[in-house]
Amino acid sequence: MDLTNKQYDQAIAQCRDLFLKKAQDYGTSWRIMRLPSITDQIFIKAQRIRTLEEKGVSKVGEGIWEEYLGIVNYCVIAQIQIFLDNQPPVDHVTEEGKDLDLPIERVRELYDGAVRRTRDLMLAKNHDYGEAWRDMRMSSLTDMILMKLHRTKQIEDNAGKTLVSEGVEANYQDMMNYAIFALIKLEEAIGA
Repeated sequence: MDLTNKQYDQAIAQCRDLFLKKAQDYGTSWRIMRLPSITDQIFIKAQRIRTLEEKGVSKVGEGIWEEYLGIVNYCVIAQIQIFLDNQPPVDHVTEEGKDLDLPIERVRELYDGAVRRTRDLMLAKNHDYGEAWRDMRMSSLTDMILMKLHRTKQIEDNAGKTLVSEGVEANYQDMMNYAIFALIKLEEAIGA
């Protein structure tokens, strides 16, 4: 479990570094996105991974690594949106009710909070499942993300209502953890 913690933290550090650099370049323009749009962005990335896994060739330069990293960061964005949407409004919001321009310090704090909650979930599940993800195929990790995406879309289409299932935030956390596991496995394959 110590190895997983170390590898998880290393993968997150790479994702976080890219996220914060993009936040400095672009600001927090992603704040305009609604959750279904974020879900669709994750879907595009997961579907591209599946296509690359099946075809084995990329024609646009970026590979599977970058797509999994993007999935992690879009899952963080979704969790931040959910968190901020449940906060009382501030004075300088748009007509849509969103504060689009967050200072980088706030972005860092929100990112770290989403990661902390998702990492805690991973630790609990890893305890119960005995790190079963280590024996999974990469294609299965991709398929699990795609399945969670379809679940999330269904919940969104049902206006967030579920009868017995976990909500969209739990699905974003699971997708994020599967993507981090994939990054760990890719890193191990390179180092092998």
